[in-house]
Formats: sequence, structure tokens, C-alpha cells
Amino acid sequence: MAAPTPAPAPGSPPIRVLIADDQEMVRTGFRFFLDAQPDITVVAEAAYGEQAVALARRERPDVCLLDIRMPKLDGLEATRLLAGPDVADPLRVVVVTTFDVDEYVYGALRGGACGFLLKDSGPTLLAEAVRAAAVGDSLVSPSVTVRLLRHLTDRPDAVAEETLPSARQEPLLEPLTQRESDVARLVALGRTNAEIAAELYVSLSTVKTHLSGIQLKLAARNRVEIAAWAWQHGHARPRP
Repeated sequence: MAAPTPAPAPGSPPIRVLIADDQEMVRTGFRFFLDAQPDITVVAEAAYGEQAVALARRERPDVCLLDIRMPKLDGLEATRLLAGPDVADPLRVVVVTTFDVDEYVYGALRGGACGFLLKDSGPTLLAEAVRAAAVGDSLVSPSVTVRLLRHLTDRPDAVAEETLPSARQEPLLEPLTQRESDVARLVALGRTNAEIAAELYVSLSTVKTHLSGIQLKLAARNRVEIAAWAWQHGHARPRP
């Protein structure tokens, strides 16, 4: 089971969340669970894409949870408008959907989403995805991550160019250190920061320092692109 993302320090303001889903029952369920978390509060709800974009731009939540199939404007287009590469002040978006479809995963990541979660992942992983997004991290459903990244080993050039346009393809000007390589490998295997720290016997802050160094050397925007690089270059195989 994934180790939880550490909660903010006492006195920190709660993570402000917008929920966008065309099913009222889903919105109610998400709100009920997230509002029960001591460090998360739901500040807005939207039933369709255009409303989600307008509310997000007005409220500036810390994290937007967007369904994909919504009327008027779907979640992928809403993601692009809120978090895409052309957005001057992007918001953090986690796409939460029933549909485990590769095109949706690719579209969400290309559009700037920092997370992709299946609705049947459960409420605990939902809260973890919110916390991860709030601190600039990424969380993608484990089954989606494994399938997505394995595709890179089957057709790396096509998938990397389509899905992860900023992933570095040319040789690094400065190679990763051995410890950075270890961290990148564990990221590619789906480990959380806390799990990486435990496995390498280092502190959580040390893991975060290594991740920052890796992102700089790879010109990677997030841990999904770090994982993609590791898979592409053969660093993601589990060690005996």
C-alpha cells in the first residue's frame, strides 16, 4: 500500500479544491470524503466544463478535480484551458474518470494535468492525489502508470513525442549521480516519496532534493516525465 503524503504542518491553511463532475452523486461523495479530511476543503462544485473553468479562474483553488465526460466542455479541454502550456498562471489539475482509456491519459498529460485517477481507485488515493498535486507532485493511478510507461518501451519515440513533449531525448549534459539514478528508477516503478526514502534509507527532504536535481537535468516538468525517461533509457527494471 502506498505511503501517505505527509499532511501540512499544524496551522497551515487547508488545500482548497474544486470538484467538476456532471453526476451530482459523484460530486456529493467526493465532497463528503474530502471535507472530512483535516487538511482539505472543497470550495466549489461544477456540473459541466464551462462552469468548471469559470469557477476555477474566479476561485483559484489549489487543486481542480475534473471529470472527462462533461457537457458543453469536456474535462480534457477544460484541463488545457486551466493548466495547458499556453496558460500564464496554470492551476493544478487532477483528472478523475471512470474511463481507463489511453487517449484520455495522453490527452490529460498533454493538457497539463498533474494527476490521472480512476474513480474506482478509492477515496484514500483521491485524497493522496489532491495532496500530491497541491505540493507540485504527480499521482497517476498505478494501473495506468504501468501501462502508459510500458508503452514507452514498445514504441518510445512515438509515445514520448505524443505524450511527454518535453521529455529529454538527447544525451544529458550532466549525468545523473548514482543516487539520482536510484531515485529515478523508483519513481518509474511507482514508488511514492515516502517509499523511496524508506527504501534508500534517506530522509524525505533528501528525496525531494534529488527529485529537484533530476528534474533540472532532464528538463522534466514532473515525476511522470522522470518515470518516462527512466523507462525509455532502461533504468526502470526492478533489481533482484
